[in-house]
Amino acid sequence: MVFSAGQSYAVSTNFDPLKQNLWGSKPYISSVSIKEINLRPCEKPNILSRKPLYISAVPSGFGRADESKVSKSWDPLVQCNAYEASRPQSIPINIEFGQEAQTAAAQKLKIGLYFAIWWALNVVFNIYNKKVLNAFPFPWLTSTLSLAAGSLMMLVSWVTKIAEAPITDFDFWKALFPVAVAHTIGHVAATVSMSKVAVSFTHIIKSGEPAFSVLVSRLLGETFPLPVYLSLLPIIGGCGLAAITELNFNLTGFMGAMISNLAFVFRNIFSKKGMKGNSVGGMNYYACLSMMSLFILTPFAIAMEGPQVWALGWQNAVSQIGPNFIWWVVAQSVFYHLYNQVSYMSLNEISPLTFSIGNTMKRISVIVSSIIIFQIPIQPVNALGAAIAILGTFLYSQAKQ
Repeated sequence: MVFSAGQSYAVSTNFDPLKQNLWGSKPYISSVSIKEINLRPCEKPNILSRKPLYISAVPSGFGRADESKVSKSWDPLVQCNAYEASRPQSIPINIEFGQEAQTAAAQKLKIGLYFAIWWALNVVFNIYNKKVLNAFPFPWLTSTLSLAAGSLMMLVSWVTKIAEAPITDFDFWKALFPVAVAHTIGHVAATVSMSKVAVSFTHIIKSGEPAFSVLVSRLLGETFPLPVYLSLLPIIGGCGLAAITELNFNLTGFMGAMISNLAFVFRNIFSKKGMKGNSVGGMNYYACLSMMSLFILTPFAIAMEGPQVWALGWQNAVSQIGPNFIWWVVAQSVFYHLYNQVSYMSLNEISPLTFSIGNTMKRISVIVSSIIIFQIPIQPVNALGAAIAILGTFLYSQAKQ
């Protein structure tokens, strides 16, 4: 550590020896930002030099320590000395190292918990959603119940003051409308897909969303570097290989997943344009999005399926499954809202690149868990296609940065 001084100063920062490597053979010296250093005049004002100053001695706490002394209380302020290159006189320097390392570790732990909860909730939702659709093949009503459950949960939390209600105006809801339309289409299309094909196949096709993102963005005038375009090759090739080797291929299920990809791309584009400078984010933003999507979807669900068909289907499902069917419906509705809510909350804490990588890993966990739980037969070539598509998605997230 070198200091050049025109006037003698004492330097104070935060340092706790117990939090550093006491057993290492070399002293541990942490970098200190200039903003964290407080300078005060030295008690020996007669020392003036423009020569470099070097630390001459550091007491115990740096380097190797005696194990028997670890339990003793330490003074967080460590006194050390500095000397000029050509004179032995010491100038006192007090060094205190801050809590940046602890803050960074806590942030990493928080992000890790977000990811773990996000993946777990998504896996649970997909399992119960598929169980409901197998016994009750009405994706429009199932999608409506998912949005209704989340909207009700958030309204109750606002009324009971568990969560603070957002402050919105007409401009907010106007900007949210196209986002809600795209979200509704994407949600229903994905549910239709899962009602026709295996959960794993739907998510393999949905891993091709980056290809739609690049295509739409390119049509809107945005350009990308060559690695981004190259990363689309394994995505398209892997999805195509998985589709042609799928044992239970269904065109409606395939098209539902493709439409869902396209709709969610437009949802992301509208979100970026409409939410700039808006203070509503995370949990409350997704709550408002769910409410408007519910308002949009309900009349279409009634027109596409209708209460009479729902009543007959419900009776048939309860007679076959029993009371557990009601629990399945409640679980898939609640977990749908929770996993989306956590994903939106995590966006406030992590970068888009980290979120993309997390989303890729989420699809892997859903595909693997659904194959195991539903005992889906899968061919090696089909598995290879899925792996190539997911690898391409990961490469895309890297190249996009």
